Amino acid sequence: MSSPAAQKPAGRQRREKADTFETLRIAAYRRLFIIGAYGFLATQSQVIARGWLANDLSDSNAGLGGVFMAFGIPMLIATPIGGVAADRYPRRTILIVAFALLVSSSLWIGLGVTFEFVEYWMLLATSAIQAIAFSFLVPARMALTGEVVGRELIPNAIVLGQMSMNSARVIGPAMAGVFIGVSWIGVSGVYYVAAALSGVSIFGCLRLPEGRPPPSAGDRSIRSEFGDGLSYVWRERHVGLLLISSFFVVMIGFPYLAFMPRFATEELGVGSSGYGFLAAISAVGAVILSMAIAGRAKGAAAWRIQAVSGVAFGVSLVAFAVSPNYITALVAVTAVGAASSGFTAMNNSLALALSEIEYHGRVQSLMMLSFSGFGMAALPLGVLADQIGLRESIALMGIVVIIAMALYLMASSRARQRFGEAGLI
Repeated sequence: MSSPAAQKPAGRQRREKADTFETLRIAAYRRLFIIGAYGFLATQSQVIARGWLANDLSDSNAGLGGVFMAFGIPMLIATPIGGVAADRYPRRTILIVAFALLVSSSLWIGLGVTFEFVEYWMLLATSAIQAIAFSFLVPARMALTGEVVGRELIPNAIVLGQMSMNSARVIGPAMAGVFIGVSWIGVSGVYYVAAALSGVSIFGCLRLPEGRPPPSAGDRSIRSEFGDGLSYVWRERHVGLLLISSFFVVMIGFPYLAFMPRFATEELGVGSSGYGFLAAISAVGAVILSMAIAGRAKGAAAWRIQAVSGVAFGVSLVAFAVSPNYITALVAVTAVGAASSGFTAMNNSLALALSEIEYHGRVQSLMMLSFSGFGMAALPLGVLADQIGLRESIALMGIVVIIAMALYLMASSRARQRFGEAGLI
């Protein structure tokens, strides 16, 4: 099957720039956007609380990495199933069940902290539960997004979704940092708020379109359908390269998030509020960049943003690692947040826009495997940090990201030139 881009007339002119909030004029996407905003806020505030709690219970980089690894392994197993499910079952139902899992897991830890029976293994268990939830939630949400906005507006919709997530990364960590520092709210309060926000998302899902796949979906086994998805990205080399680049950049670079609590306390000497602000400020740059690129995620510009952001992510990680004080770390981590957001948003946009819509769930699930890889890489990187130092490990991660991007750019040069010059994404 030829790529969708190849099927379009070569002379067709497309807009290089869309309105920043174009897809929000579509009622169904607007609901999906609001639901995502609540879900992202719940997730981001909980990530901060979980990291702080893991650091308190384990007192090691390996302990922090272990929580992320407990997220990564179940995601690696469940993501292929979630991708197939998004292409064969009603997406709205999948979203409701996934949010229900997030509610129950958040309540469990909140109660464990309140009644003082929380243990480290419980963090591992809830990480696994939430990984399974996200393995179904994200492919279903992306597939439903493509259905309600259409192929041409997918990039704008994805970037706006990324902007929503990054806004939650500003509010969520700041909120969690403040809550943790208030004795009568504390870590348990963060988990209760996260559960409530996920619960609101469930009610919001009831007003979404059902998102039922074509009647032919589900005629084959899950294994067969996922194998078909693998064959598809193998045939469409440009899509495959985007997936591979995402896997290596995210797997190696994103574990910096796992080590921020310890970086804040051990390397910079700031407390929970300082950690929360460090995490929040990284999202400020991401929000600004998302606003800047939302209307420009088309044609050659999309490929340029993806390439520059990927390289900048590696460079800014190195800068963050060598930051001599809290102020310079804040500047560096702002660049890290912006670059990582730009790369992931454009990579997702390019991969989905160049894929046939009936493969969107599976393509997105393959993209998500990079995040399971990030979770699994966090533990060995944590062990490495305990051995050679946290700053040295983060710098090494940045260098590997730069090398991975250089190899990707060389391997994809023809595809990027062909699609960019044609104005196709």
